[in-house]
Amino acid sequence: MSRPRASRTVENEIRRLGYVHVAGVDEVGRGCLAGPVVAGAVILHSDEYVAGIADSKVLTAAERERLFGEITGISVAWHVSIIESEEIDRINIHRASLKAMREAILALIPLPGFVLVDGFRIPELLMPQRPIVGGDRKSTAIAAASILAKVTRDRIMAILHDEDPRYGFDRHKGYATRDHLDAVNRFGYSARHRRSFRPPSLFDTIPD
Repeated sequence: MSRPRASRTVENEIRRLGYVHVAGVDEVGRGCLAGPVVAGAVILHSDEYVAGIADSKVLTAAERERLFGEITGISVAWHVSIIESEEIDRINIHRASLKAMREAILALIPLPGFVLVDGFRIPELLMPQRPIVGGDRKSTAIAAASILAKVTRDRIMAILHDEDPRYGFDRHKGYATRDHLDAVNRFGYSARHRRSFRPPSLFDTIPD
Protein backbone atom coordinates (compact mmCIF):
# COMPACT_ATOMS: atom_id res chain seq x y z
CA MET A 1 0.00 0.00 0.00
CA SER A 2 1.47 3.36 -1.05
CA ARG A 3 2.10 5.95 1.62
CA PRO A 4 0.13 9.20 1.19
CA ARG A 5 2.26 12.22 0.34
CA ALA A 6 1.30 15.80 1.04
CA SER A 7 0.57 18.09 -1.89
CA ARG A 8 1.66 21.60 -2.83
CA THR A 9 -1.72 22.34 -4.42
CA VAL A 10 -2.94 24.59 -1.60
CA GLU A 11 0.35 26.52 -1.37
CA ASN A 12 0.38 27.08 -5.12
CA GLU A 13 -3.21 28.32 -4.99
CA ILE A 14 -2.25 30.88 -2.34
CA ARG A 15 0.83 31.97 -4.30
CA ARG A 16 -1.30 32.63 -7.36
CA LEU A 17 -3.16 35.18 -5.25
CA GLY A 18 0.09 37.13 -4.95
CA TYR A 19 1.53 35.84 -1.66
CA VAL A 20 5.24 35.10 -2.11
CA HIS A 21 6.00 33.49 1.25
CA VAL A 22 3.45 30.90 2.36
CA ALA A 23 4.14 29.22 5.70
CA GLY A 24 2.84 25.99 7.13
CA VAL A 25 2.52 25.43 10.89
CA ASP A 26 1.71 22.41 13.04
CA GLU A 27 2.18 21.22 16.61
CA VAL A 28 2.92 17.90 18.32
CA GLY A 29 2.52 16.71 21.90
CA ARG A 30 -0.98 18.00 22.47
CA GLY A 31 -2.29 14.71 23.86
CA CYS A 32 0.68 13.76 26.03
CA LEU A 33 0.90 13.28 29.78
CA ALA A 34 4.45 14.60 29.95
CA GLY A 35 6.84 16.88 28.15
CA PRO A 36 6.35 20.04 26.12
CA VAL A 37 4.09 20.89 23.23
CA VAL A 38 6.22 21.83 20.24
CA ALA A 39 5.20 23.75 17.12
CA GLY A 40 7.05 23.96 13.85
CA ALA A 41 6.66 26.62 11.18
CA VAL A 42 8.32 26.60 7.78
CA ILE A 43 8.33 28.53 4.51
CA LEU A 44 9.33 26.21 1.66
CA HIS A 45 10.85 27.40 -1.61
CA SER A 46 8.27 27.34 -4.37
CA ASP A 47 10.82 26.03 -6.88
CA GLU A 48 12.61 23.42 -4.73
CA TYR A 49 11.18 20.02 -3.93
CA VAL A 50 11.94 17.69 -1.02
CA ALA A 51 10.90 14.15 -1.88
CA GLY A 52 8.94 12.18 0.70
CA ILE A 53 7.36 14.94 2.79
CA ALA A 54 4.26 13.53 4.48
CA ASP A 55 2.39 13.68 7.76
CA SER A 56 5.05 12.97 10.39
CA LYS A 57 2.85 10.25 11.93
CA VAL A 58 3.14 8.00 8.85
CA LEU A 59 6.94 8.31 8.62
CA THR A 60 9.57 6.28 10.43
CA ALA A 61 11.95 7.98 12.87
CA ALA A 62 14.79 7.60 10.35
CA GLU A 63 12.71 9.15 7.59
CA ARG A 64 11.76 12.08 9.81
CA GLU A 65 15.39 12.71 10.76
CA ARG A 66 16.46 12.68 7.11
CA LEU A 67 13.65 15.00 6.08
CA PHE A 68 14.37 17.33 9.01
CA GLY A 69 17.85 17.96 7.62
CA GLU A 70 16.63 18.40 4.06
CA ILE A 71 13.76 20.73 5.01
CA THR A 72 15.88 22.96 7.25
CA GLY A 73 18.66 22.96 4.66
CA ILE A 74 16.63 24.39 1.77
CA SER A 75 13.69 26.22 3.34
CA VAL A 76 13.31 29.99 3.06
CA ALA A 77 12.81 30.08 6.85
CA TRP A 78 11.92 27.72 9.69
CA HIS A 79 11.47 27.82 13.44
CA VAL A 80 10.28 25.63 16.29
CA SER A 81 8.62 26.89 19.48
CA ILE A 82 8.50 24.96 22.75
CA ILE A 83 5.96 25.39 25.57
CA GLU A 84 6.94 23.47 28.71
CA SER A 85 4.62 21.44 30.91
CA GLU A 86 4.47 24.10 33.65
CA GLU A 87 3.05 26.67 31.25
CA ILE A 88 0.68 24.09 29.75
CA ASP A 89 -0.74 23.56 33.25
CA ARG A 90 -1.03 27.31 33.77
CA ILE A 91 -2.84 28.26 30.54
CA ASN A 92 -4.24 24.83 29.39
CA ILE A 93 -3.11 22.68 26.47
CA HIS A 94 -5.31 24.31 23.81
CA ARG A 95 -3.99 27.79 24.51
CA ALA A 96 -0.45 26.42 24.82
CA SER A 97 -0.72 24.78 21.38
CA LEU A 98 -1.99 27.98 19.79
CA LYS A 99 0.71 30.02 21.54
CA ALA A 100 3.44 27.67 20.32
CA MET A 101 2.20 27.91 16.73
CA ARG A 102 1.87 31.70 16.88
CA GLU A 103 5.39 32.08 18.31
CA ALA A 104 6.86 29.77 15.67
CA ILE A 105 5.26 31.78 12.87
CA LEU A 106 6.26 35.19 14.23
CA ALA A 107 9.88 34.04 14.62
CA LEU A 108 10.20 33.38 10.88
CA ILE A 109 12.48 35.74 8.95
CA PRO A 110 11.10 36.84 6.56
CA LEU A 111 7.61 36.80 7.99
CA PRO A 112 5.17 34.91 5.79
CA GLY A 113 2.47 36.73 3.89
CA PHE A 114 0.02 33.88 4.42
CA VAL A 115 -0.16 30.96 6.86
CA LEU A 116 -1.63 27.48 6.46
CA VAL A 117 -2.55 26.00 9.84
CA ASP A 118 -3.27 22.42 10.78
CA GLY A 119 -6.74 22.34 12.28
CA PHE A 120 -7.29 25.53 14.24
CA ARG A 121 -7.41 29.24 13.49
CA ILE A 122 -4.68 31.01 15.45
CA PRO A 123 -5.89 34.11 17.31
CA GLU A 124 -3.99 37.41 17.21
CA LEU A 125 -2.00 36.47 14.12
CA LEU A 126 -0.69 39.38 12.07
CA MET A 127 -1.28 37.87 8.64
CA PRO A 128 -4.08 36.04 6.82
CA GLN A 129 -4.41 32.35 7.54
CA ARG A 130 -6.34 29.29 6.46
CA PRO A 131 -7.00 26.46 8.94
CA ILE A 132 -7.09 23.07 7.22
CA VAL A 133 -8.51 20.03 9.03
CA GLY A 134 -6.05 17.20 8.48
CA GLY A 135 -3.65 19.70 7.00
CA ASP A 136 -0.57 17.58 7.72
CA ARG A 137 -1.93 15.07 5.18
CA LYS A 138 -2.97 17.67 2.59
CA SER A 139 -0.40 20.47 2.57
CA THR A 140 3.33 20.01 2.01
CA ALA A 141 4.13 23.11 4.09
CA ILE A 142 2.06 21.87 7.05
CA ALA A 143 3.49 18.36 6.73
CA ALA A 144 7.02 19.78 6.71
CA ALA A 145 6.20 21.79 9.84
CA SER A 146 4.87 18.64 11.52
CA ILE A 147 8.18 16.89 10.80
CA LEU A 148 10.21 19.73 12.32
CA ALA A 149 8.02 19.72 15.42
CA LYS A 150 8.01 15.93 15.80
CA VAL A 151 11.77 15.50 15.44
CA THR A 152 12.45 18.35 17.86
CA ARG A 153 10.05 16.96 20.45
CA ASP A 154 11.36 13.40 20.13
CA ARG A 155 14.88 14.67 20.75
CA ILE A 156 13.68 16.51 23.85
CA MET A 157 11.95 13.40 25.17
CA ALA A 158 15.14 11.36 24.65
CA ILE A 159 17.00 13.90 26.80
CA LEU A 160 14.28 13.72 29.47
CA HIS A 161 14.63 9.93 29.44
CA ASP A 162 18.36 10.23 30.07
CA GLU A 163 17.61 12.54 33.01
CA ASP A 164 14.99 10.17 34.48
CA PRO A 165 14.72 6.73 32.82
CA ARG A 166 11.95 5.44 35.11
CA TYR A 167 9.12 6.41 32.76
CA GLY A 168 10.42 5.28 29.36
CA PHE A 169 10.08 8.66 27.67
CA ASP A 170 12.39 7.45 24.88
CA ARG A 171 9.80 4.84 23.88
CA HIS A 172 6.38 6.48 24.23
CA LYS A 173 7.47 10.15 24.09
CA GLY A 174 5.12 11.07 26.94
CA TYR A 175 1.92 9.60 25.48
CA ALA A 176 -0.43 7.59 27.69
CA THR A 177 0.73 4.09 26.77
CA ARG A 178 0.18 1.18 29.13
CA ASP A 179 3.80 1.07 30.27
CA HIS A 180 3.78 4.83 30.84
CA LEU A 181 0.63 4.60 32.95
CA ASP A 182 2.12 1.71 34.90
CA ALA A 183 5.26 3.76 35.59
CA VAL A 184 3.19 6.75 36.76
CA ASN A 185 1.18 4.50 39.07
CA ARG A 186 4.45 3.20 40.50
CA PHE A 187 6.51 6.38 40.76
CA GLY A 188 3.99 9.20 40.67
CA TYR A 189 4.30 12.22 38.42
CA SER A 190 7.73 13.64 37.65
CA ALA A 191 8.53 17.33 37.29
CA ARG A 192 8.00 16.90 33.53
CA HIS A 193 4.43 15.61 33.81
CA ARG A 194 1.41 17.81 33.23
CA ARG A 195 -0.73 18.05 36.35
CA SER A 196 -3.68 19.48 34.41
CA PHE A 197 -4.46 16.21 32.62
CA ARG A 198 -4.92 12.83 34.23
CA PRO A 199 -6.57 9.90 32.44
CA PRO A 200 -9.58 8.48 34.30
CA SER A 201 -7.66 5.26 34.95
CA LEU A 202 -5.22 7.21 37.10
CA PHE A 203 -7.69 9.15 39.21
CA ASP A 204 -7.06 8.64 42.92
CA THR A 205 -4.16 6.28 42.22
CA ILE A 206 -1.19 8.54 41.54
CA PRO A 207 1.03 9.67 44.40
CA ASP A 208 2.07 13.30 43.82
